[in-house]
Amino acid sequence: MAVTALDSDAFTRVGTALADDTRRRLLVALLEGPAYPSELADTLQLSRPNVSNHLACLRGCGLVRSREEGRRVRYELADPRLAHALQDLCGLVLPPPGPCDPEEGDE
Repeated sequence: MAVTALDSDAFTRVGTALADDTRRRLLVALLEGPAYPSELADTLQLSRPNVSNHLACLRGCGLVRSREEGRRVRYELADPRLAHALQDLCGLVLPPPGPCDPEEGDE
Protein backbone atom coordinates (compact mmCIF):
# COMPACT_ATOMS: atom_id res chain seq x y z
CA MET A 1 0.00 0.00 0.00
CA ALA A 2 1.43 3.39 -1.02
CA VAL A 3 1.71 6.07 1.60
CA THR A 4 0.48 9.51 0.55
CA ALA A 5 2.03 12.60 2.08
CA LEU A 6 -0.48 14.08 4.50
CA ASP A 7 -1.03 17.81 4.65
CA SER A 8 -2.50 18.03 8.15
CA ASP A 9 -3.17 21.76 7.68
CA ALA A 10 -5.47 20.97 4.73
CA PHE A 11 -7.30 18.37 6.84
CA THR A 12 -7.72 20.90 9.63
CA ARG A 13 -9.13 23.52 7.26
CA VAL A 14 -11.56 21.05 5.69
CA GLY A 15 -12.56 19.83 9.16
CA THR A 16 -13.23 23.40 10.28
CA ALA A 17 -15.42 23.96 7.24
CA LEU A 18 -17.36 20.72 7.62
CA ALA A 19 -17.88 21.18 11.37
CA ASP A 20 -20.63 23.73 10.80
CA ASP A 21 -24.00 22.88 9.23
CA THR A 22 -24.30 26.18 7.35
CA ARG A 23 -20.83 25.83 5.84
CA ARG A 24 -21.61 22.24 4.82
CA ARG A 25 -24.82 23.42 3.13
CA LEU A 26 -22.96 26.20 1.32
CA LEU A 27 -20.31 23.79 0.04
CA VAL A 28 -22.96 21.37 -1.21
CA ALA A 29 -24.83 24.23 -2.90
CA LEU A 30 -21.63 25.30 -4.64
CA LEU A 31 -21.33 21.80 -6.11
CA GLU A 32 -24.01 22.98 -8.54
CA GLY A 33 -21.67 25.73 -9.73
CA PRO A 34 -20.66 29.30 -8.92
CA ALA A 35 -23.22 31.46 -7.12
CA TYR A 36 -23.73 34.88 -5.62
CA PRO A 37 -24.23 35.24 -1.85
CA SER A 38 -27.77 36.57 -2.36
CA GLU A 39 -28.68 33.49 -4.42
CA LEU A 40 -27.20 31.17 -1.81
CA ALA A 41 -29.07 32.98 0.97
CA ASP A 42 -32.36 32.65 -0.89
CA THR A 43 -31.78 29.00 -1.85
CA LEU A 44 -30.73 27.95 1.65
CA GLN A 45 -33.20 30.27 3.41
CA LEU A 46 -30.46 32.02 5.37
CA SER A 47 -29.79 35.67 6.03
CA ARG A 48 -27.37 37.39 3.67
CA PRO A 49 -25.04 38.50 6.50
CA ASN A 50 -24.91 34.90 7.78
CA VAL A 51 -24.04 33.58 4.32
CA SER A 52 -21.41 36.29 3.84
CA ASN A 53 -19.76 35.45 7.18
CA HIS A 54 -19.61 31.74 6.38
CA LEU A 55 -18.33 32.37 2.85
CA ALA A 56 -15.56 34.51 4.36
CA CYS A 57 -14.64 31.59 6.62
CA LEU A 58 -14.64 29.16 3.68
CA ARG A 59 -12.53 31.58 1.66
CA GLY A 60 -10.13 31.93 4.60
CA CYS A 61 -9.87 28.13 4.76
CA GLY A 62 -9.01 28.11 1.06
CA LEU A 63 -12.04 26.05 0.08
CA VAL A 64 -13.85 28.67 -1.99
CA ARG A 65 -12.68 31.57 -4.08
CA SER A 66 -14.42 34.74 -5.01
CA ARG A 67 -14.51 36.55 -8.32
CA GLU A 68 -15.60 40.14 -8.66
CA GLU A 69 -18.09 40.73 -11.44
CA GLY A 70 -18.80 44.43 -11.55
CA ARG A 71 -20.36 45.35 -8.22
CA ARG A 72 -21.13 41.74 -7.33
CA VAL A 73 -18.96 38.90 -6.06
CA ARG A 74 -19.47 35.32 -7.18
CA TYR A 75 -18.22 32.33 -5.18
CA GLU A 76 -17.11 28.92 -6.36
CA LEU A 77 -15.27 25.91 -5.02
CA ALA A 78 -11.54 26.55 -5.12
CA ASP A 79 -10.47 23.16 -6.46
CA PRO A 80 -12.19 20.48 -8.57
CA ARG A 81 -10.72 17.85 -6.24
CA LEU A 82 -12.75 19.38 -3.41
CA ALA A 83 -15.90 19.00 -5.51
CA HIS A 84 -15.03 15.35 -6.10
CA ALA A 85 -14.38 14.76 -2.38
CA LEU A 86 -17.63 16.48 -1.39
CA GLN A 87 -19.59 14.40 -3.92
CA ASP A 88 -18.02 11.26 -2.48
CA LEU A 89 -18.91 12.36 1.06
CA CYS A 90 -22.48 13.17 0.04
CA GLY A 91 -22.86 9.66 -1.34
CA LEU A 92 -21.32 7.98 1.70
CA VAL A 93 -23.56 5.49 3.45
CA LEU A 94 -22.56 4.76 7.03
CA PRO A 95 -23.82 2.06 9.38
CA PRO A 96 -25.98 3.15 12.32
CA PRO A 97 -24.14 5.12 15.04
CA GLY A 98 -22.03 3.06 17.39
CA PRO A 99 -20.74 3.56 20.90
CA CYS A 100 -18.39 6.40 19.94
CA ASP A 101 -21.23 8.55 18.58
CA PRO A 102 -21.22 11.83 20.57
CA GLU A 103 -25.02 11.80 20.66
CA GLU A 104 -24.96 8.60 22.66
CA GLY A 105 -23.22 10.37 25.54
CA ASP A 106 -20.34 9.22 27.73
CA GLU A 107 -21.40 6.10 29.52
